Amino acid sequence: MCAVHQPNLFPRLTTLAKLFAADTWIVLDDVQFTRRDYQHRTSLAALTDRDRTRWLSIPTHLPQGRQTAIRDALIADPASTRRRTESMIRQEYRTSTHWPALQTALEPVWVAFDTGRTAAVAETSTRVLLNLLGWNGRILTASGLPARPERSERLADLTAAVGADTYLCGTGGMTYLDPAPFTTRGIAVAPFLPPAAGVWASARRVTSLWALAHLGPDGIAARLQALTGSPDSLEAAA
Repeated sequence: MCAVHQPNLFPRLTTLAKLFAADTWIVLDDVQFTRRDYQHRTSLAALTDRDRTRWLSIPTHLPQGRQTAIRDALIADPASTRRRTESMIRQEYRTSTHWPALQTALEPVWVAFDTGRTAAVAETSTRVLLNLLGWNGRILTASGLPARPERSERLADLTAAVGADTYLCGTGGMTYLDPAPFTTRGIAVAPFLPPAAGVWASARRVTSLWALAHLGPDGIAARLQALTGSPDSLEAAA
């Protein structure tokens, strides 16, 4: 099973869960960087009140203007942005009993700021969270795989290129996806629909760091295992 997703800075729980459910994550690194998306910012929820949020942004320079691909976007001031990012996350989650595990896991993210590239930091932040949850899948980049330019055809081509027989599609993708290119290649399209109760109530709005700090890596991993085990397990995942 394959999921195609742009590199997100400390992704939301819905994104993390979709990637966790897949065997392969294809990083969509060669599409246009869009500031309104989550490549350059994430919403931090307070540990004791997930409705109290604040934006965490990475000031980003686009060398080719609006046409700059995600992989080419540059952090405007890597050193100061790293310090501010560390400080804000520590302020929100240091009182969690799970903070020591999170703090250790996040070390590679701070190192990634030395690359000066927004996508490197975002991809690393996703990778370390997946590792923290025990995910053993593989990660490939879209720019290294053959695919046609049209949206649905490209997704089908990328899925076929990694040898997957199923494309895992989020709720947003289902609104525009054309199933024909997948059908032609013998690829099934599986909708990913997490529950909306419990820990998932804010899963589309805030970074998954809140859930990890609130319930811990083992607690979230158990819910993701329940969610991806079978449709009958969705209630347990809440």
